Amino acid sequence: MKIIRAIAAVAFFAAISAASVAAQPKPTTTPAPATTGSATGNVPDTKLALVDTDQFLDEKAGIVRLVTAAKKVENEFLPRRTDLQSLQAQIDKLTADLQKAAPVQDQKVSAQQQDAIDSKKRELTRKTEDAQSQYQKRLQDMLGPVYDDIGKALDAYAKAHGITLILDVTKIQGIVSAAESLDITKAFISEFNSKNPATASLTPTP
Repeated sequence: MKIIRAIAAVAFFAAISAASVAAQPKPTTTPAPATTGSATGNVPDTKLALVDTDQFLDEKAGIVRLVTAAKKVENEFLPRRTDLQSLQAQIDKLTADLQKAAPVQDQKVSAQQQDAIDSKKRELTRKTEDAQSQYQKRLQDMLGPVYDDIGKALDAYAKAHGITLILDVTKIQGIVSAAESLDITKAFISEFNSKNPATASLTPTP
């Protein structure tokens, strides 16, 4: 059985490849036999289930391996972020100084100061683009394998609970409301965390 899955990483996270199957509509007359559910999980009676993949990255209630990997990348790029913030502060100060001095100083001096500001702006743009590109690649490298495992776990979870189709509510427009019994997010996260604890290799760097 295949499941529609499009797990987004915050922002900047890798997506699981998607595959679809025909979902059986919920009966309106004679209810279908209930599927075998977990004693601790919130499993819907129908063959359709919803999952909120944004919650996978919740720092307190999300998937531990995913959150740990994301934090590791954040820590690795913290010096780069600090450098960019410092460069932006320099630009802001130079710009403020020029605005104050321009009315009373020689235009050539103002032009030189403006050239220096423009140069730092170009430097900031270049460094920002480089950092973003490298950050995205690092996220893909770190989170991609975790998302692969999550996708496989969702497949296994669906098979174990007789679910035909799992829909990611973060990717679907038009869902106004749905019964809480359809949402397997918390149950799946709990099961995944119990079977896939954060490993030592993903411990954030101090």
